[in-house]
Amino acid sequence: MEFPTWVEVDLDRFRRNLGAIRSAIGNARRILLVVKADAYGHGAVEIAHHAVRAGVNTFGVATLHEGIELRAAGIDAPILILSPCLADEVDEIVEHRLTPSVGSVDFAERLSARCVSQQVVGRFHVEVDTGMGRTGVDDAEAVDFVARIVTLPNLRLEGMYTHFPDADRGSTEVTEEQIRRFAAVLRALGLRNIQVPIRHAANSAGLLSVPDSCFDMARPGILAYGFYPTAEVPRTIPVEGILSFRTRVVQVREIAPGRTISYGRTYRTERWTKVAVLPVGYGHGYPWQLSNRGQVLLRGARASIVGRVTMDLTMVDATGIEDVAVGDEVILWGEQGRDRIGLDEVASWAGTIPYDLLCSMGKRVVRVYLEAGRPRKVLTLIGERQEVEVAEPAGASGAKRRRRKIQYRTRAGP
Repeated sequence: MEFPTWVEVDLDRFRRNLGAIRSAIGNARRILLVVKADAYGHGAVEIAHHAVRAGVNTFGVATLHEGIELRAAGIDAPILILSPCLADEVDEIVEHRLTPSVGSVDFAERLSARCVSQQVVGRFHVEVDTGMGRTGVDDAEAVDFVARIVTLPNLRLEGMYTHFPDADRGSTEVTEEQIRRFAAVLRALGLRNIQVPIRHAANSAGLLSVPDSCFDMARPGILAYGFYPTAEVPRTIPVEGILSFRTRVVQVREIAPGRTISYGRTYRTERWTKVAVLPVGYGHGYPWQLSNRGQVLLRGARASIVGRVTMDLTMVDATGIEDVAVGDEVILWGEQGRDRIGLDEVASWAGTIPYDLLCSMGKRVVRVYLEAGRPRKVLTLIGERQEVEVAEPAGASGAKRRRRKIQYRTRAGP
């Protein structure tokens, strides 16, 4: 089973990562796994189903439709929408039993009215802005805001949280001050007899840098997928990257000296150059910024990108690498032989961050999910790939034959 460009997602490593996070925070705390942006490119539905089996209590998404996708796939656990929603989305939020982050009285009143009409109780969280400067309610206004909206009928305050903008930089002073400000809001609410069942603050960087920021629930994102937010965070929780990005050689050419390669003619050969053509480009999420500066692993050796990365194809210098042939597997990030190209290394070449690379991989990239080293499920642009046996009409001998046929089915459930 070969594909021109694909990623492999190691579900065994994923479960080990979740186990390491659980060991770090203890059994008394909940885990909210962040699965927004298609679980950082790993596939939200597949990841969520395996996370439930590994004991994850709650999921975090950024949009209404990300939450609906999980519900449609059979995920019944609580799903918190971490970004603000529009008032027009309230009906679907209630219908699909999603938990919004409430940041305005108008939204809360709309949510309350809808819950009353449906005779249901709507759970919600409030984000307290203690320094992120993005969304939520300012910590100076949070107590009065919460005191007002908890009086609305058919609403239940389930949780409050804050977000760290600077926990991944090695220094913890800003993060520790945010924790103090968040705790002050919670204490003030307690004095008003307003109970907050779930209090949470720690994202991946917070988990690593300030372990006591967990409160009642941790919100790991990139850490659960085996990558560290930055090089500056302490690696106090051992995790392994669960995703490797791979492609294959589709053509090998010998290019004479003085020839140019790819758009813009930005690379000129100085000698006879063996060029391997790879069927991957920025249309797959492989950054254009890697033009003339990135590297790949080919037959266990590093090969440099030559010329511009194009939408569908990338060229590498394979001169000096013996026996390169069409079909050879190439590692864009991951391991091959004794060498490894890390996601953080690729991000550095591209002048971006690991999150950007993971979230940029498009639907044309096949996702292969592995358990015990073997493919468990293969998801393609047109659906799940399956191989089935079919009977062919009897031949001249009268004997029926069977053959393997590839078919696809659209996503529906685990």
